[in-house]
Amino acid sequence: MGGTGARPPVAETGAEMAYGPFDLSGKVALVTGGNRGIGFGIAQAVAEAGADVAIWGTNAAKNAEAQATLARTGRRVVALQCDVGDETAVEAAFAETVKALGRVDGCFANAGIGGGGSKSFLEMNSDLWHRVLRVNLDGAFYTFRAAARHMVERGGDGVLVGTASLAAIEGAPRSEHYAATKGGMISMVRAMAVEFARHGVRAHAILPGWIETDMTHRLTTNETFYGKVMPRIPMRRWGKGDDFGGIAVYLLSRASRYHTGDTFVIDGGYSLF
Repeated sequence: MGGTGARPPVAETGAEMAYGPFDLSGKVALVTGGNRGIGFGIAQAVAEAGADVAIWGTNAAKNAEAQATLARTGRRVVALQCDVGDETAVEAAFAETVKALGRVDGCFANAGIGGGGSKSFLEMNSDLWHRVLRVNLDGAFYTFRAAARHMVERGGDGVLVGTASLAAIEGAPRSEHYAATKGGMISMVRAMAVEFARHGVRAHAILPGWIETDMTHRLTTNETFYGKVMPRIPMRRWGKGDDFGGIAVYLLSRASRYHTGDTFVIDGGYSLF
């Protein structure tokens, strides 16, 4: 009853007007481990939504292939070789990313390795433990630190997103090293969400379920594993990299500007059943 002005015009069809906040034009996203799997799904989606993209990976051939595919979106795409467990390499790659693309608005710390190689926690050796922590947790720390520093120094605004895992919140026998890194990811993200909120920098974690990637190929193609796990997935399929595109676009967009410190479980319902 209190309105005095005329109503704004409404488009007659959905094709005439899109929801503006999801337009990522002018944004730049950095995706570590962005040449395959979940990382590539994130990179593809944000590029299609208008963002320029930098992907980091350790395999030059996979980087080049991913870069060529992403370039078809018409966006600027940079692909750099970077071992995220190497602090010096991360600092250099981040500087090169900013030099090439001008800024980083969204940092997706997705690079990681599996915990294979130990039959039991009782047999797990220090080398395997530290190898997994070096990439999955140290690598996320180095990447997030570089991105957060950049975002704060340029005046604020941005988002930090880490790829964790259901292993962080469910018992993962013989994967204590992997689970520790993913639980640490969630805790680190929550702390960053509080510390950097005053700068307009948000932080979140994504928890994938069973996703078809190079890292999980040995399991998802195993008949015994399939028979035990697939019946527990209500959606009755393995997840794919592009299942993570929508959440990535949302988190990088203006639509999520007041949303921080969250954990997004994307698992086809596995953890509910």
